[in-house]
Formats: sequence, C-alpha cells, structure tokens
Amino acid sequence: MVFSITRKSTGFVTPAEPTPTEILPLSAIDRIEGLRYLVRSVHVFKSGVRAAETIKQAMSKALVTYYPFAGRFINDPEDGEVKLACRGQGVLFVEAVANCSLEDVRFLDYPLMIPQDDIFPELSQDIIESVDIPSMMQVTEFTCGGFVIGLFSVHTMADGLGVAQFLHAIGEVARGLPKLTLNPIWGRDLLPNPTNLRHSGPPPVIDNDKLECTTIDFSADSILKLKTDFFHSTGKHCSTFDASVAKVWQSRTRAIGFELDEPVHICFFANIRHLLSKIVPPEGGYYGNCFYPITVSSTAGIVSESNLVDVVRIVKDAKNDLPKAFAKWAIGDFKEDPFQLTFRYNSLFVSDWTRLGFREVDYGWGKPVNVIPFPYYEFMAMAVIGTLPVPKQGARIMTQCVEKKHFDTFQHEMGKFN
Repeated sequence: MVFSITRKSTGFVTPAEPTPTEILPLSAIDRIEGLRYLVRSVHVFKSGVRAAETIKQAMSKALVTYYPFAGRFINDPEDGEVKLACRGQGVLFVEAVANCSLEDVRFLDYPLMIPQDDIFPELSQDIIESVDIPSMMQVTEFTCGGFVIGLFSVHTMADGLGVAQFLHAIGEVARGLPKLTLNPIWGRDLLPNPTNLRHSGPPPVIDNDKLECTTIDFSADSILKLKTDFFHSTGKHCSTFDASVAKVWQSRTRAIGFELDEPVHICFFANIRHLLSKIVPPEGGYYGNCFYPITVSSTAGIVSESNLVDVVRIVKDAKNDLPKAFAKWAIGDFKEDPFQLTFRYNSLFVSDWTRLGFREVDYGWGKPVNVIPFPYYEFMAMAVIGTLPVPKQGARIMTQCVEKKHFDTFQHEMGKFN
C-alpha cells in the first residue's frame, strides 16, 4: 500500500472577534537575525473527532487574546527594526486527510513512512523567503480517527515554551474551559535591551560539509545509571538533558577525531524566566523569546578521554554560570555578542525539547503519543534532545552533526550508552 496525504483546503484562521490594530515592538532577543527561521515539529494524536474543524474553531477564539499570532513581521522604515504588524490577517491553516491509519505508519515513529513535507503546509517560495507569518499549521486526519499536526513556527515570535503556551490555549478552548489558565503577556519591552547588542553583522563562518542525520534512542535505564553515577560522584543531581548532552558531545568529539588540544564547544539556549521574576510574572504568561545562550567549551582531549560523569560536570558548571552571565549581558557588559553563534565543525548546537510542554497539550481527546522536532539549518551541526513515543521511556536524540566520513564511528560511540 502506498501511504499518501491529500490537502483538502488552505486558508487563514482569523480572530473570532475584533482585535487591536497596532504595530508591536519586539524584544532585543526576538530581533536577533538568526531567529528568523521556521521551526518544524509534528504532533501525533491517537484519536479525535472532526479534529481539523475543532482545532480551527478553537484557534479562532484563542486568537482573540493571542492576536499577535495573527499578525505579520515587518521592517519598520523609520528605525529599521523588525516589528509585528497586527491587522488580523490570521494563521495559515491547512486541512488534510490520509489514506491510512496511524497504526499503518507506526504513529510516525522513525523512520517516517510518510514524506515529512506532506505533513506540513505546502509553502510558496515567497513565504519561505520572507518568513513573515508567525505560525502555520496543517491538521491531517487519519482513517483511524487519529490526527497529526504539522506545525511551522517562526522563532522570532516565541521560544518553545511560548509556542506550547499558545497551543495549550487552543486546547483549553477546544475542551470548553470557561477561561484560559494563563493570560498571555506580550510585554516585549520588559526584557533588557543592551545598547551594544548587534542584531546583524558579518555572515557567520560556515565550514561544515553536508551533515548526516540520524536518530538514536537512549534507554531510561542508561540515563538513570549515569544520573546515579553522577550523584554518587558529586552529591548533586543532573537532568536527562545533562546526561544526553554529555554523551552526544563525547561521542561526536571521539568520532571526528580532533587534535587533543583542539577547542570544542556546545551551545544551547537556557530559559531565563526565573531570572526575570520581578518583571516577568512568575506564574507564567509571557510567551516571547526568553532565553540566554550557554556555550560550554573544553578541549577535544578532555571531552574524549574523560569519564562521562566528568563531561556532565563540565556541562553543569557552565549552566551554573547562567545568572552571572545573563546579568552582565543585561547591562551591556560584554565585548562579543553571545547571541552570535558559530557554525564551525568544532561547535555543536543542542536544543532541548524535553520540558517545553508540547507533550501535555490536549485538544479534547488526550495528549499526544509522539512529538517530533526537526533540525533547523542544513549547515548547522546540532542535536535535538526529545522524548520517546508513548509508552516508551527514555530520550530520543535527533542529530545532524557529523559528516559522512565520521558517521559510522559516531553511531558506534552513541550505541555504547545503552
């Protein structure tokens, strides 16, 4: 059987009631040029009834309070800054049907049995190049009653926690809750705005050839063992993210075979909402980008030859420096812009999808059984730390981080963890 998806309709979901017509400023973090790209994710739900229509109607109502998601990014001719023009244009929404059940395609577990491009909205080249629509969604209904959401979200609009907050709001409306759990807060002017922050600069240096993609699962037992070893060694706890990052970093460094004194780096975005509790309500609601990049550096020799517990320690030590580093950045006390990322082969970017809230979204028929994030730029060496499909336990590591000549060794090193 050939599995296929047919798109039935494409249009824009607009707010159900009149919303303000205004131009909203973005925060210093939102305006970072490197965030103007589409984040792709797939959300798999086991059951639903007229899911596309239900989500469409709920989204329209949710957009009354989350009306910026119905806006468009513009370049303000007066100051040259990127801003959001709110005129109620709407969220791009596609309704589609599949000719099979989710069981037939293993609930989109890897390897995918349906081309990934079929699960997302089909975009014109103009949209891809401009990336001015904050959010785009395709809901595909399967013959079993289950459905899949293919989501495009522009990182300029919100970080992962912010996008998940918007989806939670749609879910609460769909379930008939009398009011939203969180009141959305725009408040982009609340965040620090260092005067010497460089929003654009010279093109990043890219020396990566084509990077190979692979997905590897870490068992819950292997992660627990490393957590236990770390606790026995340090008396401190580490997270699934810490354990997973350490193993990926070490495996990649060994596979590539850098000179022992070669600097190697990993970078990830750390949530800073807790560091802004006096200006961003601690109960939640702020959905803009609210993170700070943490760069962890060492030498290839140390990362390759150390006990894995010691690699976790290097990651944890860098995370502990977050409050001080962010405080200095907030007042402009920096020489090099920490948000200007590098894409050299000795650097790995890591994205954490384990605690964003996507796995808790419910449109009325239960939480998703699978959430699949995808890599970003093709030239970006990266690893995405996610969760396994229900009911499996552990971590799923999606990587796009080594060239073909290093691929087999990388997979072998990663496989040693289980």
